[in-house]
Amino acid sequence: MKISLNNKNIEVDPGKSLLEICRENNINIPTLCYQEGLKPGGRCRVCLVEVDGKLVTSCTEKPKENSKIITNSEKVLKARKMNIELIMAGHITTCSIDKDAHDLCGMLEEIGLTGIRFEPIRKYKEDLGSSVVRNDNKCINCGRCIRTCAEIQAVYAIDFASRGYNEHVAPYCEHNLADVACIKCGQCILHCPVGAIHEREHLHEVMEVLKNKKKHVIVQTAPSIRAALGEEFGLEPGTLVTGKMVAALRKCGFDKVFDVNLGADMTIMEEASEFIKRFENGGPFPMITTCCPGWILMMEHFYPDLIKNNNMSTCKSPHEMLGMLTKSYYAKKANIDPKDIIVVSIMPCTAKKFESTRPELETGVDYVLTTREAAKLIRFNKIDFKNIKDENFDPALGIATGAGAIFGATGGVMEAALRTAYEFGNQKTLEKVEFNEIRGMDGIKEGTVKVKGKTIKFAVAHGGANNRKLLENKDKYHFIEMMACPGGCIGGGGQPPHISKDILKKRIKAIYKEESNMEFKKSHENPIVRKIYKEYLDHPLSEKAEKFLHTKYTKRSQF
Repeated sequence: MKISLNNKNIEVDPGKSLLEICRENNINIPTLCYQEGLKPGGRCRVCLVEVDGKLVTSCTEKPKENSKIITNSEKVLKARKMNIELIMAGHITTCSIDKDAHDLCGMLEEIGLTGIRFEPIRKYKEDLGSSVVRNDNKCINCGRCIRTCAEIQAVYAIDFASRGYNEHVAPYCEHNLADVACIKCGQCILHCPVGAIHEREHLHEVMEVLKNKKKHVIVQTAPSIRAALGEEFGLEPGTLVTGKMVAALRKCGFDKVFDVNLGADMTIMEEASEFIKRFENGGPFPMITTCCPGWILMMEHFYPDLIKNNNMSTCKSPHEMLGMLTKSYYAKKANIDPKDIIVVSIMPCTAKKFESTRPELETGVDYVLTTREAAKLIRFNKIDFKNIKDENFDPALGIATGAGAIFGATGGVMEAALRTAYEFGNQKTLEKVEFNEIRGMDGIKEGTVKVKGKTIKFAVAHGGANNRKLLENKDKYHFIEMMACPGGCIGGGGQPPHISKDILKKRIKAIYKEESNMEFKKSHENPIVRKIYKEYLDHPLSEKAEKFLHTKYTKRSQF
């Protein structure tokens, strides 16, 4: 199909939107409600272009044969400026977000808007959840959070309420997020262009305990942090910053910096042993992983029969396991009163904040910071992150394996578990440790492996909507990994915002690069893991291991 784009004749794909065509031709069209992977809504009307003299939203409009499209006419620029000015009337004038940190305030200078003529009309009370905070006074009703919750996560916790100038985003029946079936995944945060949704910060509390010289403050970092934190400091997506991260956190004042990869290795020891025990006893199948607190909430709200039917593993998540070991095994080894130990987890996930408040976990984690909060802490301490010299994790609980490292990517938990389950079940070495069939960004992945001459069918899903699809056929599998966030932890709600799947792919590539350089590739090969069992836990699934490393779940209402 031929069209004229800014007076240049070009051939285009009629199936693509005008916005996509413009971007392919290096023409910048500002957007607010548009997000890759979501159905275009055309609500904000910022992406206006002129088609044969008529203004249309480029995100929803498809090209027509021989049409004339102008993207920068006076008519377009005037309408775009007016629409943004009207949107700003619904956005709190004193914005706490740096103008370059979200789309709307960063757009004002670009369009030449220096003042706002209209008074804000919104006067809503903040919704202060345990993980996610909503401020409708900043919301512009673009609908990206709603579509994310519905299309990507299939949770439907929020929607538009009221009409006219009273229209706003809210959970059903105007409840708070804490009182509805929200899974705390934070994907709405990543997709919000105006900073109206953000994590419940623990940063100030952590800064206070770092000043308390009577406390032994330990920080532990998840596998995916090292592949994303650099983006907060201008480094390319997928840049591994493990050594810089450790050095910067140590400079922030933490007494020890531990690697949650070790907690991941402990999780695999327990989870693989749990699976082999089920396998030898004929079920129940499938057994489903429990590393992801967003998935756990989704299960408790919408699929509680998985609890009743004993489909869920009872393993705590890696940072919770390491937190418990830190306040028991490490405290004893270091001769420190557990009451004087503060454990801070840096996680890619907002749901981890809620997880650390669950009473049934008897958690060893005191505070959870997201990747973004960790970056704020480093910047507050005026650390030159790009140029800081690399340092290593503290060795007391710091040695980890490649199996622990790949927990950050979708399929990584399953792959790590299969490496150990295979050798535990077959009593022989697994020569090829890569399970390539469950790597990559496909929403649902599956494969098989032989254990004791029998075929084990396994599957992996990431993103709430894919989790629902997989559960429709769950009974054909023996072992299932579920992750709430697209891409797994690497795309968690606490990570730096990403504008495309390409960034997630780069982060995942970095995770596997780190794994390839590690000495040990299987959790049961880790000498620290062996030492912990020998000196403290006896063996996987022992009475002591059950006490410290396992948990239970609760049926929750869908409403």
